[in-house]
Amino acid sequence: MRFTGERYPIQEIRLLAPIIPNKIIAIGKNYAEHAREMGGEPPAEPLIFGKPSTSVVGPGDSIAYPHKLSERVDFEGELAVVIGRLCREVPVERAKEVIFGYTCANDVTARDLQRKDGQWTRAKGFDTFCPLGPWIQTELDPSDLAITTTVNGELRQSARTSQLVHDIPKLISYITDVMTLLPGDVILTGTPEGVGPLEDGDEVSVGIEGIGTLTNRVVPRD
Repeated sequence: MRFTGERYPIQEIRLLAPIIPNKIIAIGKNYAEHAREMGGEPPAEPLIFGKPSTSVVGPGDSIAYPHKLSERVDFEGELAVVIGRLCREVPVERAKEVIFGYTCANDVTARDLQRKDGQWTRAKGFDTFCPLGPWIQTELDPSDLAITTTVNGELRQSARTSQLVHDIPKLISYITDVMTLLPGDVILTGTPEGVGPLEDGDEVSVGIEGIGTLTNRVVPRD
């Protein structure tokens, strides 16, 4: 990625997703209270799963509700980590060296399919189920940031990233012991408690201190 130095008024442009990753590695049940609201305790080790790159959309894009297949689609506001260099088997103490920056994410989930399938690929993998944005913040300490999710202006989630069960350096080390990460790959660090359903027409916003706000509207897919 190269910076040109050019600047444009925000009102005159349309922001796209700030990155289209080769892969998205997400972390389940990484806030203790969210794990409990889902009916269990936080896992002793990070619980990882994947979302396809085709699930990515940008700020202002629509989240398409697949009514023919799901009757319950939930929001999950999260901090996303963007990887900056090819890496594998990264020690915890060197994890910061492989990070390019941070952005907001919404790990949209077909909750009924997640429970039905027992594994999460279908529930998490629909097109438009991974909004990212509004941009990548490259100068940020992610250890204690406020994160909120609102639906139609009503606060639904509120937490701090210091409440992560497994912090970002540990996540990077754990994931890269399993697989190589490439520049532009994205790690979704987990969602706080307060997840809930979305309906057609809802406007959902994920805000993270020091980054900004990612807003998307729900529309019927079919």
